Parts: sequence; C-alpha cells; structure tokens
Amino acid sequence: MSRKIVVIGANSAGVEAAIMARKTDRDAEITVVTDESVPTYSRCGLPFVLSGKIPSFEKLIVYPLSLYRIMKFDLRKETRATRIDTGGRAVEVETKAGEHESLEYDALVIATGASPFRPPIKGLDKEGVFTLHTLKDGEGIARAMKDAGSAAVIGAGYVGMEIADAFVTRGLKTTVINSQPTILAKTFDEDMSLEVQRRFEERGVELVLGRRAEAILGGDRVKAVVAGEHEIPADLVINATGVRPNVGLAREAGIEIGVTGGIKTNRRMQTSAEDVYAAGDCAETTNPITHSPALPLLGATAVRQGRVAGVNSAGKYSTYPGALFSVVSQMLDFEVGATGLTESWAREYGLDTIAGKIRGHTRAPYYPGAKPITVKILLERESKQIIGGQIVGGEEVTQRINVLSLAIQKNMCWYELVKADTCYAPSVCEASEPIVMAAEMAARKF
Repeated sequence: MSRKIVVIGANSAGVEAAIMARKTDRDAEITVVTDESVPTYSRCGLPFVLSGKIPSFEKLIVYPLSLYRIMKFDLRKETRATRIDTGGRAVEVETKAGEHESLEYDALVIATGASPFRPPIKGLDKEGVFTLHTLKDGEGIARAMKDAGSAAVIGAGYVGMEIADAFVTRGLKTTVINSQPTILAKTFDEDMSLEVQRRFEERGVELVLGRRAEAILGGDRVKAVVAGEHEIPADLVINATGVRPNVGLAREAGIEIGVTGGIKTNRRMQTSAEDVYAAGDCAETTNPITHSPALPLLGATAVRQGRVAGVNSAGKYSTYPGALFSVVSQMLDFEVGATGLTESWAREYGLDTIAGKIRGHTRAPYYPGAKPITVKILLERESKQIIGGQIVGGEEVTQRINVLSLAIQKNMCWYELVKADTCYAPSVCEASEPIVMAAEMAARKF
C-alpha cells in the first residue's frame, strides 16, 4: 500500500515538506491542507509590494496550482484542520462549506505557522489598524494607504522597519514606536542598531523608542497613538509586535510544547508523537551555539525545516542542525543582516565575548558606486571561535552573512577566517575583505 502523508499548512514549511516527501517517495498519497484560498505565497514579500518595489501581490504567489497537480498532491484549500488523533493516526478537517472529513495518515507534518501577537493596547480593534501577515492584510493596507497622510508602526523588528520603509517611500509621515530602546534589538547590538536608526531618521522617520504604545485614539476610526507622553497623529496604524506559534492543534493532541512556546522537535523535526513532524514558525528547534531551545520564526529556516520533515515523513533519514537566526533585509537604500549571537544574547548564556568592528566599502573607494559597509564580528574569548556577525551596508550584505553563518557552523576560529583566500576586483570589492578585517580587529583585543 502507498504511504499516506498529511501536511497541515501550505506555506513555506508545509509545501517544502510535501515536495521533498514526493521526491523521496514517488508513490505516496500526499494531502496538503490549508485554511487559506491561496497556497504558498511569500509573506516576506508583502512590505515590498506596499513600497512599490514589487508591482502586485499576485507576484508573491510562489507556485501555480499546476504544480500541485504535477506533484500529485491532494490540495485542500479553505479547509481547516480541527483535530489530530495521534492514536488513530487521523486528522479531522472542516471545509469552508461546513463539510467534515477524517484524513488517515502514516506520517503527519504540522506546519501551522504563526499568528500576529495582539498586545494589550486599548483601541487595537479600531478601523485603520492592521497587521501584515496575509495577502488579505496586504491588500487592506494598500487600500488604506491611498487616503492616508500619516502612519504609525508599533514594533521595530524587521517587518516593522520594512513597513516603515514602505510608508515613507510612498510619502506618508511615518512614526515607529518601540518598547525597547533600540530597533532590530533581537539580532543587532546597540551600536549597530544606531547605524540603522540614523539612516531612517535621515529619511524623515520619527522613532519613539523605549515607550510602549498604550492606546489608540479615535472614534470608530484611528486618529492617534498614545505612547508615554507622546500622542502621535496617525491615519493608519500597523501592529508589528511579532507573531506567536500556532500550536493549539498539537497541544490538544497531547504533543509536547517546548519552553519557547513552539512544538518541541528533535534533529529530525520529529515531535513527541510517533511519525508526527513539525516545521516552520510553529516548531521549536535548537541554537547550535548555546545548545538551547530556539524559535527562529524565519522564512528561510521554515524552508530548511520543511525539507527535513518531508524526507523523514516519507520514510528516509534527514537532520536539521539548528538555527543561527541568520537574517537579511533591504531597507530604504541599504541592507542589513545578522547571524549567530549578539553581545547581550551571549551574556545571557554566560559567554565571554570579544567584538571587532570595521567600516569599509563594498568596492574599491575610487570605483564609481562604492558604498559604505560596517561589519561587526563577535568571538568567544576562550575558544576564539566566531559566534556572531552583524552587517549594515549599501550592498553585498547577504553573501557576507552567509559566509559568517557557515564559519559559525564549522566552528571556525578568527585565525582561520583571516587566512581565507578572498578575491579582489575594484569594481566589486576591496582588496581587504571587510569581514576578514573585522575578525582581525577582534583578534587584536586578545
């Protein structure tokens, strides 16, 4: 008999799991369940449609429906999984029309993702207040932007700052409110955060930091946001305070939930239930530096976890090494990226660190188009290993973060990185590679 595989969720982790399961087992019966009408679109691309960098939301759809037919998936759109029976190996589902069905499985992949967090802010339900998580959210914000002159963004993570980019690019007077004293605080130390902050302030974005949004004023429709002593006028408000993993189905099925709030998994992305795997924003993994539980909530991580879960659900063997929280983004006219630990994060785990920072250029300074770049590298003092990196630059941030991520994964020490055989051409890079120079700066402190 053919193996029956059910995947709950049809975005990054879920569809990658289904695709890898199909590549591993050509004969498996694979059912993909999603409560959305459009499967597999890029949530990460939503702010860039709002800014106009991407012309339409339709461009974010990753796979056409023909792919699901070619891969012989039984795609159940607008269908909600209501219960997982791990003993009976079945998933109960309900369609939009109210029809119920029980889907039997030999292996199950839970890829239920995450949902926007709703902070205790009075007035959060007023007209003109949005989250940005789905295509429908994006379309609603795009319509609201047409009649708005000012906007407030609550939260200064990557999504919040990308939305602020979109608003100021479209000519809206934009204010970002953040309860923490810096922006991008999860992956950037204060000194590197200030590099980003300065660039946004130069573009006219007002930053209200170290203040919680307490209330949203107005009648039925938003008029302003109160944060401490500040009352910030706003025709449009975005709640960008993060997301929380969707683990209700798993918890109700008796599947173990980890300390981060995600579904606890091992290196095979297997949960506490036999033949049940989890991947993506709902899944807890480990940090390979600290060996502690981690909940990355990142798209690229979701894809990698989904691939591992898919192979294992099809009866083969694959492992996931853990998440370094590697992240990059383009904001305004520059790029940011980080991987591994920050100094403050390292201190929480009792790690003694040394930091090296260098300001350089993305090309030879005399070559037209050369842009500034700031690189910070973090070393663990005793082992001399690289444990973190942060970059702010005009271009070419992504591959440098990828190099640092690989260096961390391979337990590379600073003296190995500084001997790297890096390339040079004035039109594309400096003779002295900035990440190598940052490692040398850190080494001088030993």
